[in-house]
Amino acid sequence: MHQGKVTILKISGIILLIAGLFMTLYSGFTYVTREKVVDLGELEISKDNRHTVNWQPYVGIGIMVIGGVVLILDRKKSWTKFKMQK
Repeated sequence: MHQGKVTILKISGIILLIAGLFMTLYSGFTYVTREKVVDLGELEISKDNRHTVNWQPYVGIGIMVIGGVVLILDRKKSWTKFKMQK
């Protein structure tokens, strides 16, 4: 009987599927950096800068498709090895 092994392709495919799902559901994120504006000894004034990273949901769908293809290729590869061992 064929036993499923955890391969690099399988792990990569699953990671791509999860990342694609995340990117489809959340189309961006925001992060804050702090910039020092004035530094006069003990007096220090800083400014928070907001940065936004956005992407189209189609990018996430594309990554999920690539993850699915990787999983299918892994399955076909392992099935071919299984058939050759018989």
